[in-house]
Amino acid sequence: MCLIITLVFLALSLQSLYLGDWMSGSLYLLIALVFGFLLWKNVRMTYCERHGGCDAGCGIPAWLTRWFQKEDK
Repeated sequence: MCLIITLVFLALSLQSLYLGDWMSGSLYLLIALVFGFLLWKNVRMTYCERHGGCDAGCGIPAWLTRWFQKEDK
């Protein structure tokens, strides 16, 4: 489902950007990127579950987890 939504919104964004509608095109591109990220996360988690775990973790990527780390006091 994420793949279909990603492709549809990517096509809509490219069409809007080509026609010069920058606001709608940017919004559609943002939605496509969010669903693409969700798709990538789901594929990675499925791979980790099937192979018994991953070295780098199966959740959010390391570069994104650095933004949401707890501060040690």
